[in-house]
Amino acid sequence: MSDTLHTLAGACQHSEDIKKSRFLAQAAPVQTPEQALAFVREVGDPAATHNCWAYRIGQDYRFNDDGEPGGTAGRPILQAIEGQGIDRAVVVVTRWYGGIKLGAGGLVRAYGGTAAECLRRAERTPIVAMAHLGMRCDFAELALLKARLRELDADIVREDFGADGVELEVQLPASRTAEAQARVIDISRGRHAARRLD
Repeated sequence: MSDTLHTLAGACQHSEDIKKSRFLAQAAPVQTPEQALAFVREVGDPAATHNCWAYRIGQDYRFNDDGEPGGTAGRPILQAIEGQGIDRAVVVVTRWYGGIKLGAGGLVRAYGGTAAECLRRAERTPIVAMAHLGMRCDFAELALLKARLRELDADIVREDFGADGVELEVQLPASRTAEAQARVIDISRGRHAARRLD
């Protein structure tokens, strides 16, 4: 597994039949715990035997066994998310009981395995650490500065025009911060510098 964390490019699902029980894993990218819990409510089937789930958003995570024996459903789903190097995602595994008990080990394998296979098949997108920079420039330099910042994948978040120039706030990949700061100094011939806002 690489150091780069990924999130899901979109919602995905995967189902398996294990000893007559049907397991359906549904996963989606999320930015907040509220979004994660909304997804759980949206896709959980009230007619199913169990709707077990887990999410991870940075250091924030939660899981729920929804009536299965403690530690046999929610935690294995969370471990599947972590094991696949996924962040900012929620997974719900719904079970329709088929009449054959799986035992604790069987449940762990069924919930964790269905979740892991769902995530393994999902389209992913890397999570890029972003930085915010604040800077000012003279009116005459604005067009050139914006063009040079766009080359670094920077987005202008805010632009304030004052009597003596323009205040800019930009968001860009954190790995390009030093380059952006160097370009501001270069374009302004040392009169202005970009500062980190985060």
